[in-house]
Amino acid sequence: MQKSKLTFFTELPADELTALFDDPAVIEHLQNLDASLSLGIIDLSDQRADIVKRLNQANLPVIAWLLLPEEEGYWFNIENYREAAARYVSFKAWTNQHGLDWAGIGLDIEVNINELRGILEEKQAGNFIKTLWQRYLDKNRVKQGQRSYQALVDLIRADGYQVESYHIPLISEERRAKSTVLQRTAGLVDIDTDREILMLYSSFLRPDGASVLWSYAPEADAIGVGNTGGGVDVQGVIDVEPLRWNEFARDLRLCAMHEKPIHIFSLEGCVRQGFLERLETFDWEETTNIPGLVKRVNAFRTGITTLLWILERPWVLLIALASLLGLGYLFKRSKKG
Repeated sequence: MQKSKLTFFTELPADELTALFDDPAVIEHLQNLDASLSLGIIDLSDQRADIVKRLNQANLPVIAWLLLPEEEGYWFNIENYREAAARYVSFKAWTNQHGLDWAGIGLDIEVNINELRGILEEKQAGNFIKTLWQRYLDKNRVKQGQRSYQALVDLIRADGYQVESYHIPLISEERRAKSTVLQRTAGLVDIDTDREILMLYSSFLRPDGASVLWSYAPEADAIGVGNTGGGVDVQGVIDVEPLRWNEFARDLRLCAMHEKPIHIFSLEGCVRQGFLERLETFDWEETTNIPGLVKRVNAFRTGITTLLWILERPWVLLIALASLLGLGYLFKRSKKG
């Protein structure tokens, strides 16, 4: 079992990012690990540019993980494609101004952060159900969103960058069902990029996180592992206990068994827990057991796929209902006769 290629996520504010890299050991560990960094572009400040320059000088590959202001949704979704395109234009100007080098561009496709907060804090549950129904009925928004984001991907490629996308794993069920339900309702966007990373963060899925990772791993170009600590402030998510070392090591070895590159969320969490030092001497050959609940996870995934297939084609339910009613009527008449 060979060592997997490692990339670390970080989306720290500029001051905290500067403080993180003020410790020269952090860059040294990343160099020793031959690792890359996916750096959240949450601002276009001189301070963030200075950090990128330091990483460029250290010959560390840096991927620009594009993000929006929180009031615009933070992560990219089917509604904020105009803001996403504008962000890339501003990012290019900032890159040229500071002479920054990038190993690629990352597009994070997730639910609008403000909607997610509203749901988790139970402030918008009633209104959101009404919104979901309205979105479910509107198929045109999916086509527009997909076209716009694919055009953005094509533009980024034309500028000479590789493009990678970060997706929640349910996008796989959407594809299997040939559905657009999740894209219409949750705002996901199914786009073609050079590399797709499925965010299989087992810390959020305890006690079945390892089984979920194993189930989805074959479908990912690279696997998102985490959370080791840190991240944007979302109630009910940020307060989940970070991965402990034994869980983290297990997830790494499961990814390596699939011969997949690994994206680790987050760098600052690994620094805080002393994981970088331990990774330098990590035994990738040590045996780890295949999770025991994979069949249950696969069955659950099949159920989700089936539900999405039906929701995409509600007329099937109407035909089935009409057939049952018709059979019942015929059966009743035959008994009378």
